[in-house]
Amino acid sequence: MKYVWRVGWREFMENARTKGFWIGILLFPLIIAVASTVPALLMAKGVSTRHFVLVDQDGSFAPVIRKELARRRQGELDDARRALAQAAAPGGAGTNLAPGLPGRTPRAAWLEVPLPEGVDGTAEPALLENQLRPWLRGERTLPRSEASPAPKLFAAVIIPRGLGATNGPAVAIRYWGENQADTGLRDTLQRIVTEELQGREYRSLGVDPAIVSRVEARRAAVTELDPRKAAGDERVGMKDRIRQWAPSFFVYLLWVSIFAVSQMLLNSVIEEKSNRIIEVLLSSVTPHELMLGKLLGVMMTGGVMMVAWVGSIFGMGIVASLFLPAGAASGGAGNIAADVAGLLRSSWLLPAFGGYFVLGYIAYATVFLTIGSLCNTLKDAQNLMGPVMIVLMVPMFLMPFIPRDPNGPIATVASWIPIYTPFVMMNRIAASPPWLDVVGTGALLVAFDVFLLWACGRIFRLAILRTGQPPRLVELLRWVQGR
Repeated sequence: MKYVWRVGWREFMENARTKGFWIGILLFPLIIAVASTVPALLMAKGVSTRHFVLVDQDGSFAPVIRKELARRRQGELDDARRALAQAAAPGGAGTNLAPGLPGRTPRAAWLEVPLPEGVDGTAEPALLENQLRPWLRGERTLPRSEASPAPKLFAAVIIPRGLGATNGPAVAIRYWGENQADTGLRDTLQRIVTEELQGREYRSLGVDPAIVSRVEARRAAVTELDPRKAAGDERVGMKDRIRQWAPSFFVYLLWVSIFAVSQMLLNSVIEEKSNRIIEVLLSSVTPHELMLGKLLGVMMTGGVMMVAWVGSIFGMGIVASLFLPAGAASGGAGNIAADVAGLLRSSWLLPAFGGYFVLGYIAYATVFLTIGSLCNTLKDAQNLMGPVMIVLMVPMFLMPFIPRDPNGPIATVASWIPIYTPFVMMNRIAASPPWLDVVGTGALLVAFDVFLLWACGRIFRLAILRTGQPPRLVELLRWVQGR
């Protein structure tokens, strides 16, 4: 057994000495932090202010639109002032800011600008639109605005005469813009004008629009309760939703880690075989000891990665609890990290993750190791890796559906397929699956791992010094049978 440990330690140190190993460990918390903050930052600052012109030839819709847009803008400014005041309060996140540091006013998402010089707003829509084409195409820029020194015209909104008339031909708002993906301005203007038309219709029928708004504002309140929670604490909150979906994150982490370390093992075997190092190793240890040692060494490598990655989640949770203001929104990225860290401390999620990582690693790494022993180059291995990758991708396809029905027939059946058990059961663990499923699938997975170690050990012993083309499936079956 001491030779197994020596081979394992050598394999571990071979990986631990590489820069890529430590860079991968250090990048994980950075990736999590970036993934949780960059999308919100891009939504707030990544898109420039959209300049648009509004031509209301009837004259009755423009004041309503401008009033509603001004109300929305005032709401954004009020929210920014409240956030700044909260950050500057004692104990808030802004306590350590430099004195007198001004808060930045959030930029306006949309900004109405006057019609360019020489464009006649009273002309017929066809002529007016033809005059605006150079600005809409970006061939000409607008005069300097508060948001840009040379702004481009993002959109032109033309409300022809007769919009909303009950008689005559139907008239539609004409929205001109090159960017068909950003529909925020178009949808907002359509909603404002629609509400104004509905209000006019109500008034024409003798119905007060305020009464209609009051009726439409009524909503049935729903309180979500969980029967598994203690009396008095049944209300479902953000922590409970995190508890429901956190296993999916760990399934993805489990998938990435098993694939990464197994691929590491495959590359190591092929490299040593092509460089003839494997022959030197086999002069000191048996093929069985070499196989187990390599599995042990790479599993230690994966274990270090897992400890570092999970530890970074705890670290972000501690930082969030120490530095976030007490009144911060519970849905913030920092609080989510704190809630996940609390969930790991108070549930079986972390032990289950460790157990399924070990059992899943043994299953997949044994197969990868055997493929490496059969091949002399990575090109040969790629041909054999195709079916394995298809099998490995199935849990990723199931991952979005299992949390919605964790004890349903699909999840239950998939749990009893050993090659999928680590991923599916990890996804089900927060839903308190029946103990029969937990114990039964675990025992079946252990038995499956033992079988793989036995069967692949026979193949590894005969294939590790073999050269030439990989053997056919029939020949592999004979090796397993000892013939």
